[in-house]
Parts: sequence; C-alpha cells; structure tokens
Amino acid sequence: MRVLLAYPETPDTFWSFKHVVRLVSRKAAFPPLGLLTIAALLPGDWELRLVDLNVEPLTDEDVRWADYVMVSAMLVQRTSVEAIVDRCVASGTPVIAGGPLFTTGHDAFPRIQHFVLGEAEDVIPQLVEDMQRRALRPCYEGAGRPDITRVPPPRWDLIRLRDYVTMAVQFSRGCPYDCEFCDIVVMNGRVPRTKTPAQLIAELEALLERGWTGMVFIVDDNFIGDRNRTKALLGELVQWRERTHAPVGFLTEASLNLADDRELCDLMVRAGFRKVFVGIETPSLESLSECHKIQNQRRDLVEAVKTLQRAGMQVMGGFIVGFDSDPHDIFERQFEFIQRSGVVTAMVGLLTALPRTRLHQRLTREGRIESESSGNNTDAALNFTPTLDRQFLLDGYRELMRRLYEPRVYYRRLRTFLKTHRPRGPRLPLAARDLLAAVRSVWLLGVQQRGRAAYWRFVASTLLLRPRQLSQAIELAIVGHHFRRVAASL
Repeated sequence: MRVLLAYPETPDTFWSFKHVVRLVSRKAAFPPLGLLTIAALLPGDWELRLVDLNVEPLTDEDVRWADYVMVSAMLVQRTSVEAIVDRCVASGTPVIAGGPLFTTGHDAFPRIQHFVLGEAEDVIPQLVEDMQRRALRPCYEGAGRPDITRVPPPRWDLIRLRDYVTMAVQFSRGCPYDCEFCDIVVMNGRVPRTKTPAQLIAELEALLERGWTGMVFIVDDNFIGDRNRTKALLGELVQWRERTHAPVGFLTEASLNLADDRELCDLMVRAGFRKVFVGIETPSLESLSECHKIQNQRRDLVEAVKTLQRAGMQVMGGFIVGFDSDPHDIFERQFEFIQRSGVVTAMVGLLTALPRTRLHQRLTREGRIESESSGNNTDAALNFTPTLDRQFLLDGYRELMRRLYEPRVYYRRLRTFLKTHRPRGPRLPLAARDLLAAVRSVWLLGVQQRGRAAYWRFVASTLLLRPRQLSQAIELAIVGHHFRRVAASL
C-alpha cells in the first residue's frame, strides 16, 4: 500500500511566521504533527510519503504514486486543500480527509468521498482494513474519546527536521473550560486526557536522536487542564534534563490561572519552559462574562501576566475585539493593557463564530450568522452581524494592529517585558543559525527597514541595561518584523 500524506499550505497569518522563517534558515514554523501521528498508526510495511506544502511543492508524480492521499487540515488551509483535491480528482486518486476543517464542516467538500471525523485513533484499525479491501466507507467517526496513552511516537523520519523552526509534541487533549467562542471542547472535550510522562519523554528522546536542538512546542489545548498530571510530567522532565542536559526548550498554551500556582510555574521553568500562550481576550469585565471566560474574571489581569514574566516565562497573549458587551473605547483599552502588561506577542483578532461552537449556535438562533469563518482570526473580517458598528470595528481593529507593531511602540513594549522578566531555568546554547539570524536581522531592521533609529536605541539600551537578555531581545525584534508585515496587510 502506498499512502501520500499531504499537509496543505498555511497562508500568511499571524502564526505562520512566513516573513521571518528564512532569516533563521528554515522553511516553516511547525511540522504537521497530526499527519506524523497518523503515519505512526498505519501498518509498518506500508510505503508512506509525506509532503508538507509549506516546505516543498506537491507534484503530479507524488499523487500518481499513491493508492490513497490522506489530507489533514485546519480551517485556514481551505484554499490549499481545494488545490490538493484538484490534483487528486484529475489523477483519480482517492482522498481521505481529517482534521478540524472536516470535523466541523465536511459537508462543504462534495468532491472528497472519505472522511475521518474527530480523533482518529479508535477508527484507524477499521480504516486500514477497509483501505486494504478497497472498500472505504464515506465516513469514520469514533464513538468516544481515545485513550492517548496508546498513541505511538510520531514518524519523525518522514520529514527533514532542519526545515522547521520549532518541533511539536502533544501531552494532553481537552480543556476543562467552556469559553463560548472556542471549538476545543467540540473536538477534544472538557475532560483532559494525558499521555504518560514516559511517553512524552520517549518522544523527546526520539527527536534528540535525530539531532534536534532548540524549541519544542507542546501543543496541548490547555497544558494545565489536569494540574496533578502536569506536575507529575514536569517532575519527570526536570529529572530528565538534569540527567541528559538536553539542549531543548519548551513553549505551550495554558489558561491564565497558571499564575495562581507558584509551584507549577517553578516546575515549568525548571523543566525548560520559556514561553506560554495565554488567552487573555479582553480587559472588559462585561465581555469576559459574556463569553464565559470564568478563569479570567475576578483577577488583576496585568498582575497575572507579570507574575508569569517574573517567574521566568514570556507571555504570548490572545486578545479578541467584537463582543456584544465591548464598550466604544475597547480599542484604546486593549492597546493600553497590552502595552502596560508587556505582552510582546499580542495576537489580537476580531471575534469569529467558529462552526459548532456555542457562540455559533447562539448567533444562529439570533439570525446573525452571515458566513462561515475563514479560520484566520487576524484577517480583519466578521462572519456575523455585530452589535457595534461593523465599519467601526474593522477600522478600529486595523488601526490597533498597526499601532501595536509600529517600531517605536513595539520596542517600548519589549522594554517593559524585559524589565519585568526574570530569566531562569536551563539556558539553550546558541546555534550557528541563531548567530546568522542575528546578523541578518541587523541588516534588515537596522539598515533596510523603517524604524531603524528605534531599533538601534532598543539594541543599545538592552546591551547597556540587560545584556543577559540580548539574545531574547533580538529574537523578539525579529518576530516583530513578521507581525508588522501582517498588520500592514490588513
């Protein structure tokens, strides 16, 4: 059996980092972890070929070679999916599609005949049997939530690790919270399920054996969804690091109540966690209540961010504008909050009603859904009728993004972060590619681009006041270039 695993291209979005991956001698930000995991579940004697369209083109020969093409995609990759399907239809090669795009909207793809909806682990045995018999069903969907302690390590041998900025592994699925706009509970449920610490460490060992050094993204829905199991993992990771001196660092996603648990923060930093993405959403208490973001209510949001920064982690923040409860000064309030808290990487998006979420269901009942979401929460688009004036929201959003990433404003926020941040935990050795990226960034940001004077003032002040944080400062200056390009394109 020959199976082609095709990962669609991600367009130019906030998290694509397309404008900076070349600076660090890479082709894409993250590997296609879902397809690599599916590959590990397929029979070992099958011939597998993985093509990540973010790294290399898909050829007609690739499609003709395959008995089946497996595609996994997110909403934002829909355009690329259609192009892949064009190739497969032309060659007569059957497509099996899975992932969030199809789990919440497979009816929109009439040319695809076979779908795996939801988590795949429990249906793979039947799928494999039907593929061997050339008798595939239209749809495969598990009855419950898979036990992820039985998931094998991803097939890292199917990709070139050097093509990617950051590797990815998964420890848990699911989130105990039920924010109205979020589709996590639709796909992965509210009861967090975890792998064992030994499983995750084995996956990390496999990466090290293949020569990986650098950052690893633990792509959980909420890394601290089950705190007891997370702490057990972290304890094992700390011991593993002390034993192996592994040259890797971690980033992940977690809820803001991480700031309430000093022991958890300390364990994360000691284990090598350097960054955490947190859904902050809004400084408006009424809007937090509206979207049922209970974990962010009744707390000082700025102080929670600074608590994590002082613990030794960089906070990357998600923010949303467009709630029914948003006041007319919401854009200024968001700007002031982001600047004051020092959230350097601030992903601000207009509220979008994702398929099958409680928000989508409510707006459907109210007759306010106008179209389906593109999946790109920074594309300056609304797919529903808002309470505030639509043009006011669109204009305010574009202006907010441009202000946030204007060089002088961005470097000011970066200084605020560096002033609060307390670097702790194991340090990663600088690789040759890091030094090359720094040299390239000096030419790009300090010579070619607008904002040169602000850049040199920032570098000089960092060298003078915080020389130990220079490498992190340069890294954030580089990614700021990408965010500035994204903001300018809105």
